[in-house]
Amino acid sequence: MRYDLVIFDNDGVLVDSEPLSNRLLAAYLTELGHPTTYEESLRDYMGGAMHRVHETVLARTGRKLPEDFDEEFHRRVFALFERELQAVAGVPEVLEELAAESIATCVASSGSHERIRVGHRKTGLGRFFDEGRIFSSQDVGRGKPAPDLFLHAADRMGVAPARCAVVEDSPLGVRAAVAAGMDVYGFTAMTPAGQLSEATRLFADMRELTEVLDRRQP
Repeated sequence: MRYDLVIFDNDGVLVDSEPLSNRLLAAYLTELGHPTTYEESLRDYMGGAMHRVHETVLARTGRKLPEDFDEEFHRRVFALFERELQAVAGVPEVLEELAAESIATCVASSGSHERIRVGHRKTGLGRFFDEGRIFSSQDVGRGKPAPDLFLHAADRMGVAPARCAVVEDSPLGVRAAVAAGMDVYGFTAMTPAGQLSEATRLFADMRELTEVLDRRQP
């Protein structure tokens, strides 16, 4: 395998959180007087940090979200995760395979460190990622689609961007990886392939990831 590091997005890639969190986000925004469908939430916010929600609502309506919006949203979503969150099918096996090949892995997510940890604890993925291999948009000035988070993760892991592969399922994340000068593998289990057309390669089943990575010629 040509890569020294595989950088995973978290939501929708490692844990099946996007349907849960976007349904909840759409309902909460609607409750606050900003009617939003599940499909609109996916389109506008999937893969982005919380500041994107605030900025989008303000730009569209001229109204700010409540000061406690993030706190209340996370309270609701964490409770939902504890009840329903699951790992994406095939993820534990893929992580085991990469470890067996001595390929380093890490997480680079728009979500907060707390959100990542809650999800990993619920799904049992915490054993694969210690604190030194979890990176959040909280750690950098700009979230996706800026390349900052992926570049930060590669730097902290001591790997050159050209030796990194990114696994992403959102257009924002794919754009960020491309801007970082990294190969990016678009996971299409939930996102239409056309929305991830900038990716190096597309795949639909997480259990195929190591084979897909191996197909990339040096």
